[in-house]
Amino acid sequence: MKGTIIYNEDKDEAKRLYLELLDFFLVKKIEILPLTEILKADFAVVIGGDGTLLRASKNLIKNEKIDVFAVNAGSLGFLTEIKAEEFEETFNDYLNGIIKRESRQFLELVIRDEKIDVLNEVVISKKMSSSKILNISMSTQNTKICDYKADGIIVATPTGSTAYSLSAGGPIVMPQIKAIVVTPLAPHNLATRPIIISGEERLILNLNPEQKGSIIVDGENEREIEKGEKISIYYSSKKINLILTKGRDYYGILRDKLKWGDNLC
Repeated sequence: MKGTIIYNEDKDEAKRLYLELLDFFLVKKIEILPLTEILKADFAVVIGGDGTLLRASKNLIKNEKIDVFAVNAGSLGFLTEIKAEEFEETFNDYLNGIIKRESRQFLELVIRDEKIDVLNEVVISKKMSSSKILNISMSTQNTKICDYKADGIIVATPTGSTAYSLSAGGPIVMPQIKAIVVTPLAPHNLATRPIIISGEERLILNLNPEQKGSIIVDGENEREIEKGEKISIYYSSKKINLILTKGRDYYGILRDKLKWGDNLC
């Protein structure tokens, strides 16, 4: 068996865990490969926060069979949910074939014939806080959905539904559901609300011909949107397979990480 390790080099805790795991795998006689040889790896360990996993995912999807252990060395760690002290037991269960996997699917964004993989969300927004509100027309391959007048919109996967979209008032969507969440940012119409769209649809977004905006994918890679530019977003066949800890409960993670249902008074 072979694996690779990706860690946040800016975090001391992540580096410490990385060095510990090198010793652990040496004892297990498991070869650790460089990231450049990811196609030969059976598994990957990602150490850091959710941002580390989002960045790493763009390399992980090159190997569609790879299993991913997402170990939290950040703050919230909603996606990197394996605690450091749980890793050895979880990996031993994995070796014994008594582990569960959870697939997280990607969206694909097409702009100017460039295809970009999206695990969490696409954010389309005005370029500066002083800019005029955006006029964004959204349709599917079959019909018009809505004309948005807002500071922008968030198009999220179920994985991304607990991130920026949630902060903007969007719903939580279970990761097993194939759906697309569209959440407006500061809409200038009280009737404009978040909507969940079938994952079988292909979204087509058009910016008003008189406006420019910006687009950000998974919190990075900001780029300018030209006037009148068309953007397509749809489900990709790509996915990552996250290894789950023993007794893992999604609702429990919502309560633990996001304080879901807590009494605020």
